[in-house]
Amino acid sequence: MIPGKLLEILEHEGVVAIATTGEKGPHLVNTWNSYITINEAQKLLIPVGGMHRTEANLALRPELLLTLGCREVDGFRGPGTGYLIEGTGVLQTSGPDFEAMKARFPWMRAVLVVNPEAITQTL
Repeated sequence: MIPGKLLEILEHEGVVAIATTGEKGPHLVNTWNSYITINEAQKLLIPVGGMHRTEANLALRPELLLTLGCREVDGFRGPGTGYLIEGTGVLQTSGPDFEAMKARFPWMRAVLVVNPEAITQTL
């Protein structure tokens, strides 16, 4: 289940970091909070324009780490909070999630579907 505070974060702009590991070692890409949608299955949907190395890494190892946050939502000690999401990811180029995201982001070539396995508040 996606925590309510994480849903609040998605209402504010902030940077998202997505880490994967592949043959060349760790790799990190960024996107924006406002790009993330959560589907009915509680998976995060992220539009993909480039992310070619991320795609190659996920084909070898589907595990990923994702961090996001914002200053506008209170955390443990006042303004600002963030989350670490551990899970798996796959890029999709067809299907209902792809079509819904493509309507919102016409520039995307795929949708990264993240299945969160652990969600931890970090701030």
